[in-house]
Amino acid sequence: MLETIQKSISKVISGEHLSREEARETMNVVMRGEATSAQIGGLLTALRIKGETVDEITGFAEAMRGQAGRIYTQTENLLDTCGTGGSGIQKCNISTASAIIASSVGVRVAKHGNRSASGRTGSADVLEALGVNIYLTSEQARKCLEEIGICFLFAQLYHPSMKYAAAPRKELGVRTVFNMLGPLTNPAGADRQLLGIYDRYRTETIAQVLKELGSKRALVVSSHDGLDEISISAPTQISELRDGEVITYEITPHDLGLNSYPLSEVLGGDAKQNADIIYGVLQGEKGAYRDVVLANTGACIYIAGLAPSIQAGVQKAAEAIDSGKAYNKLKQLIQTTEELSYVS
Repeated sequence: MLETIQKSISKVISGEHLSREEARETMNVVMRGEATSAQIGGLLTALRIKGETVDEITGFAEAMRGQAGRIYTQTENLLDTCGTGGSGIQKCNISTASAIIASSVGVRVAKHGNRSASGRTGSADVLEALGVNIYLTSEQARKCLEEIGICFLFAQLYHPSMKYAAAPRKELGVRTVFNMLGPLTNPAGADRQLLGIYDRYRTETIAQVLKELGSKRALVVSSHDGLDEISISAPTQISELRDGEVITYEITPHDLGLNSYPLSEVLGGDAKQNADIIYGVLQGEKGAYRDVVLANTGACIYIAGLAPSIQAGVQKAAEAIDSGKAYNKLKQLIQTTEELSYVS
């Protein structure tokens, strides 16, 4: 097995690309704990310098999916809003708020996420601060999804094999292919995705990977101001997967009927601060936080096929907030996860 990863490292260092099968087997070696920290670090560094291909990322993701825990539910028309992180911008938890609001209008959501690894606030951190029980078993998460149309899948519980790569990633201290892999390994097999990425030069690559992995519809987004979200401070590049094809275009806040704001107005803080921001948005507070969440929720609703355009999705999201449906969905999520946690 060591020979497998040594060959892959040698090939990548030489500037050659791994085939999908080679990438899958190499990641299987890593996920089984059969590679040393030095080998994992060497592979990740070499890939970062060379640049990862569609086949490489797809093969890695397939291996991770094979090693991950699963929840067994209907995957058709199931949405995830997990992004890569890695932007270095301490923003509020936009995708988490968007998942809740989208669910309130009938989008089935299996929100995959984790704690922050960089001192900022991950989706698990903010949901916990909101009062959601994030430690549900796979069966409890399935029941939560079926009962109220949304569940949270805490990555640490579903990807135990990631522990073998944790130390090398931390020691390297730079973004690696693992930043892209997390959003590609939803434990419920969601076939629709709003995936934010830190590098707008990779949106088409990730959209093609999603196509190879069987996604039906997806928007891979990256803004000109560095957000791995749809921004209200700058244009956002979108690579859209639809009907088996990927097209790339840009949108602005104006295109969505929203105001523009400085990036500083959508920044967040610790888990409690970001929870307070989400509470404010769901209770109807106007301003930058609301508009950036509306932009991304509108995209979720569009991907789910419940609106003909992102702008129409934005309007639907605003109605969900102003009617109280979105805030009620959060309360329902808190109550349901608490009740399920007492079920043996």
